[in-house]
Amino acid sequence: MEEEQRRSQNIYKICRSIKRRDSSLYNALRSIYEDSIFVGEIAQLWPDLPLLANLRCGLWYSPNFHSNCYFKSTDGHTNNLSFSTVRLNLHVALLAAQKGGCIIVDSTRKGKRFPDSMSKTIPIWTCVLNRAILNYKKRQDRCDCSPNQSGILNEPVNPDQGSSDWDCSLHLPLWVSQTEKEMIEKRLEGWDMELEASGADIPSIALALRKPLTPLWISQKTVIWLNEVPEYDSWDFTPIILVSTSSLSGSQKRTTSEFSWNYIAGAGDDEESWARGLSPDLFWKHVNDIISSGPDTCNQKIANIVEKDRVCRAHRGEHAQQLSVRASKCPGSANEFLIGESLQMDCRTVPEGDKSSYHHRISFLGSTNIAVCKSLLAMEAPPACCILNCDKESFSVSLHNPGMYLHLPILDSKLDRFSLLRNLPSALKFAQSQLRQGNTLLICCCNGEDISVCICLAVFTSFFDEAGNFDDGRSFAKRELTKLELRRRLVFVCKYIVNARPSRGNLKQVFACLGGECIPSVS
Repeated sequence: MEEEQRRSQNIYKICRSIKRRDSSLYNALRSIYEDSIFVGEIAQLWPDLPLLANLRCGLWYSPNFHSNCYFKSTDGHTNNLSFSTVRLNLHVALLAAQKGGCIIVDSTRKGKRFPDSMSKTIPIWTCVLNRAILNYKKRQDRCDCSPNQSGILNEPVNPDQGSSDWDCSLHLPLWVSQTEKEMIEKRLEGWDMELEASGADIPSIALALRKPLTPLWISQKTVIWLNEVPEYDSWDFTPIILVSTSSLSGSQKRTTSEFSWNYIAGAGDDEESWARGLSPDLFWKHVNDIISSGPDTCNQKIANIVEKDRVCRAHRGEHAQQLSVRASKCPGSANEFLIGESLQMDCRTVPEGDKSSYHHRISFLGSTNIAVCKSLLAMEAPPACCILNCDKESFSVSLHNPGMYLHLPILDSKLDRFSLLRNLPSALKFAQSQLRQGNTLLICCCNGEDISVCICLAVFTSFFDEAGNFDDGRSFAKRELTKLELRRRLVFVCKYIVNARPSRGNLKQVFACLGGECIPSVS
């Protein structure tokens, strides 16, 4: 009996060892590199369409992304079908309207050709947006058909495609069952109402979009005749081309003239478990050295790259990043540092050698004096800015007054459930003091996506009225905060901070701090 147990344990250890070897760092990075070749080939078929990474997995598969988006696979799971008013991704719709379409890249490990984000989440998103635009067009048509003061009917505002031929049907891939399709269609009307109640800026999208949004699916099994690739502007819809990088066919064992390696489908997923501090930016900056290093020396190569980057960051005052800056309203003001509003999706100049700098920009909250960014950028803020640093580490910065800098080391809700709740009163007091003086408030955290966004939401909700004007909290004191109110405010914040990914735990702490009793639904 003991002998059998020992044999069983030995077999288990051997299997674990094989699994660890097959899932090694080199195997993951080499798999990403091979899949990126496919992404590049698809991008070349429609070179004028912008390439977007679906966070976070998709970000690994190209060095040439225009921007990113955030469609969660969990929103498309069979028992969790939902339309998120937090992750509206309106910048994607506006970008597709301006460019005639877009290409979104993602991947999956789960033995499927497409992740649920592409099979259902994005199709639901396109359908709900198309329905909202159709409703807006119908309202405009009713207004346009009413006679003016001279008794003459008004001309249509957007004559390119009227409401009568606007396609707002649900487009799903063939592998989604009819039962699931019917489940989704039954919920569309409710999602329509949620979108309308959120206060999303549908008119801007409706006026820019000439054709309805429609998803198309491309994987490494898709057959494309290169001499018959259609021009995207010849279609009667605006294409949202969904590219899944995963290869599920052929041997998982790959061999080159120098060494062998194991292919991992969706290798870019769950980067915390394998990347060892390597980021997509660093990977593409050193891709040739990494791929040629081979499995035996890859781990040490990555460790050296990550450590060298850490040292460079420690001396980043000598290597300040280049920024694309919008014209300031007042010469010499702090606004000289601020990047244009996020929904203005015109192409920005990307510094050579930093092709992914799009996600390092600063997001300015509309016409307010509030901005959100990563800590890395806040270190280069002009002296006229005031800085609320929510990162774990403090940093030195040259400001007009030492009182214009506050460091609150706030931990993620997974590490400390009440860290944000404890620090929010101090953050709000500092923000109110600075905004009263007319200063630009720069809120930063390690990634500029979660904690800083939640604090920005709390500041905006507490001290700004419905029109987005600073009123020192007077309107907030007169009303009781509701789930719907906080959700609408969050939609407004996410409109400008397109990389925002506030966690449910941190949103709950914001709502509790501002006097609410429960978390707003974050679906």
